[in-house]
Amino acid sequence: MHLKRMVYCCIWLAGIFTATTARAQQSARITQSWEFLKGDLGGIWEAVRPVTEGSPESVPLWEKVVLPHCFNARDAVDPDVNYYQGPGWYRTLMDIRNPYDQGRTLLHFEGAGQKTTVYVYTTKVATHTGGYDEWTADITDAVQAFLQSPAAKPFSGKVPVSIRCDNSRDLEMIPSNMSDFNVYGGLYRDVNIVYTPALSFTDFQIQAQTDAAGKTANLTIYSGFLNPQHITAATLELRITDPQHKVVQTLQVPVKPAEGIQQLAGISLTKPMLWSPEHPALYTIEATLLSAAGKAVWRGQTGFRHAAFVPHGPFVLNGKRLLLKGTHRHEDHAGVAAAMTTDMIRQEMLSIKAMGANFIRLGHYQQSRTVLEMCDSLGILVWEEIPWCRGGLGGEVYREQARRMLTNMIYQHRHHPAVILWGLGNENDWPGDFTTFDKQQIHDFMVELNTLAHRLDSTRKTAIRRCDFCKDAVDVYSPSIWAGWYRGRYTEYKQESLREIAAVPHFFHAEWGADSHQGRYAEKPEQFIQQIATGKGADERTGDFARTGGNARASKDGDWSESYAVNLVDWHLKEQETMPQLTGSAYWIFKDFSTPLRPDNPVPYVNQKGIVARDGTPKEIYYVFQSYWATAPMIHIYGHAWPVRWGKAGEAKEIRVYANCPTAELFVNGKSVGIRQRNLQDFPAAGLRWEVPLQTGENHIKVVGRNGKQTYSDEVTWHYQTEEWTRPVKLVVEKVSEGNDTALVKVKALDAKGILCLDAAQQVAFTIAGKGMLIDNQGTAGGSRKVQLANGQASIRVVLHGEKSMLAVTAARMATGWVAL
Repeated sequence: MHLKRMVYCCIWLAGIFTATTARAQQSARITQSWEFLKGDLGGIWEAVRPVTEGSPESVPLWEKVVLPHCFNARDAVDPDVNYYQGPGWYRTLMDIRNPYDQGRTLLHFEGAGQKTTVYVYTTKVATHTGGYDEWTADITDAVQAFLQSPAAKPFSGKVPVSIRCDNSRDLEMIPSNMSDFNVYGGLYRDVNIVYTPALSFTDFQIQAQTDAAGKTANLTIYSGFLNPQHITAATLELRITDPQHKVVQTLQVPVKPAEGIQQLAGISLTKPMLWSPEHPALYTIEATLLSAAGKAVWRGQTGFRHAAFVPHGPFVLNGKRLLLKGTHRHEDHAGVAAAMTTDMIRQEMLSIKAMGANFIRLGHYQQSRTVLEMCDSLGILVWEEIPWCRGGLGGEVYREQARRMLTNMIYQHRHHPAVILWGLGNENDWPGDFTTFDKQQIHDFMVELNTLAHRLDSTRKTAIRRCDFCKDAVDVYSPSIWAGWYRGRYTEYKQESLREIAAVPHFFHAEWGADSHQGRYAEKPEQFIQQIATGKGADERTGDFARTGGNARASKDGDWSESYAVNLVDWHLKEQETMPQLTGSAYWIFKDFSTPLRPDNPVPYVNQKGIVARDGTPKEIYYVFQSYWATAPMIHIYGHAWPVRWGKAGEAKEIRVYANCPTAELFVNGKSVGIRQRNLQDFPAAGLRWEVPLQTGENHIKVVGRNGKQTYSDEVTWHYQTEEWTRPVKLVVEKVSEGNDTALVKVKALDAKGILCLDAAQQVAFTIAGKGMLIDNQGTAGGSRKVQLANGQASIRVVLHGEKSMLAVTAARMATGWVAL
């Protein structure tokens, strides 16, 4: 590998401090010793007064918390209340010890929702609007002033820091509260304390480019500087390491720190190791800034790849067609809402990769740096966007936030090779926040954002989803195609896609899928399908998400079973294999998430289109995706969470297997019922299906897949019910298991003869008396105190607290069920 130096300096754009600098210096996460108050204070003095006055009283009462922390960890999916939107306070005492002579002390926020104010003692030091971009508060001067004041004496050398977060509704702030997700509040991403020398990097940026053939590449280094002492001379040292950990270049150049962002160095290289989903090759860049103030260091990674969208044709990476196989994610998880830990995020991203995805759209805002780092290292291409989502277009304050968040997103994430698209908006054709809805103004502002994005980063394309009157304002457009859910039938997917591919220069299909209530199955999930009109389009229109009124559609008239979702996904993936001009698609969404717009869903306030549940538990469609996309061998009998199947005695029942093995042999109750050959165009299950009578009672099902000499197997046990049931009239509750002071409780809906009603779908409500506590407000089928039955059953877990309790389950027109715990 040969590198040629091209060293130069020039002024670029006015800069801001970004997260990457937090790694450059001495930094640490601040997770412990925080207190939280839900609600507002009369003033900052109330946060510090108890310590100052030495009073044992602290009114109001503060709660001890660990960061990251979200106001709405539980109430976002509480079936009985609107989630809290308002102010909340955090406070802590920091032991600040900056090792640098005349250095700077910074608080770096990886994301805080949605408007944030930072105080040192009673001094306001910083404010920020925007819940998703990273930002920094320089607390140096306020800390020094406090420590030198008489007010510091009661604090024994520690510094009181208080932070007010506020997610109150505000029409002049993005995202709109009309968005189909919660606008969370709190310090829900990491907060870091950072110590820097008096001269250090801000906005350190890397731009990596390569030509289509991958023969040459360019690496350009930019940075701004934190330089309160106005130091005029420094030296930049660069050390570049290739993916095999070999140092390929060292470089030393003089730097004259100035205002704004400077282009510090440019390096060209030949025959770079290219980054791709199959081989996510990453180069490591270490930059050291030497000056009279000391040494500041930035260390990060980047990669080289060439991405292109062929007009009316496929996506090309490094000169070869790549079908983008994708999904979406929200930063949301059971029990914590937006406050996902690094380990939670990593586990989710590993699950996405194991499914076989090579693309993800981050909906609908800049996401945690951990997500982008995982995408880089795993080989998952990214569409990342700002939260201009629904509602219309506000005034100058609104627009300036959009510009700032776009700038921050690009500055902070441009070095990630995984990112191929900057998203400028989502569903901007959805009115409602303002008295006027001016399409021309929205179009003009979209053009402005597009121009800004290309000025900040000329190497990537821009994109939006679902705003037809703005489709010419960006590079890549995703129209609304929800065949089989909000409009039309899923068999219309291909014709709708081909029509849209021809209509725009660069097409991508973001958002398709179906809601499914985990654990709900159907022997005949498409009995309603004849009600659905064909040839009327497959887009989603305002109000189609509602479960009442309007045209017949699967989202309103279907059963919301995993069975229907499996059929829809299977068909879409089959068809995608037959469209060589398709760039790709992204299923909405990888994981169920909370939303204030869907209180009447089977799990209240949860969008249930996830491939996995809100706690990460896979639904059946996860294995359908794996069977098409995963390279590692897999085999899965459809219906692991379907404990009871039903039908007439002797009736043949379909048994499906989703696998990527060429052949599979099925065994029912120990006997082989035949070998099937896998054929992707043989719908459903790529031909791996059998029609077999099941015996009344227990049935053991096993499949053995073969790939050359290797075999892979899966097995499941089903109960087959042949008794017919009538209307459910009573609920029967039983404790299924107990351990570690926790019990699993299940309820069943029975008819007058005591037969399980396998189509019962009524909502049931769990209540408890005693010291036991429901593990509820999780946003899952097994973690909500109000939830619809799935095949006549539902469950919940209870923390017993070592004592007896009584649990009751109620439902309309059914006798209450009870169980002693």
